[in-house]
Amino acid sequence: MFSDLIAGPLAHLPSGCFAANSAWAICAAMAHNLLRAAATLTCQRHATARGATLRRQLVNVPARLVKPQHRPVLRLPAHWPWTEVWLALWNNIFRTTHAPPATA
Repeated sequence: MFSDLIAGPLAHLPSGCFAANSAWAICAAMAHNLLRAAATLTCQRHATARGATLRRQLVNVPARLVKPQHRPVLRLPAHWPWTEVWLALWNNIFRTTHAPPATA
């Protein structure tokens, strides 16, 4: 955990002001915890992955969110290598009986 934070957001603390650095550290910890929660909802391999890997494979998604008939549908690229992982995350978060996200 500490290596992900030190190599990421804590490497660029904004100022010498204690309050600003404290707020930055709290935001970094919350983002880290949300990223770890998302990783555990995908698969075992991502549950133990580093933060940079998770940001590249789960956060930087080349997709569009559309709402035909007021249902959220995620349009993913057809040959994106992490489609299955993202669909697992999507299904674990929304747990709907609707059709799964479409790949275009």
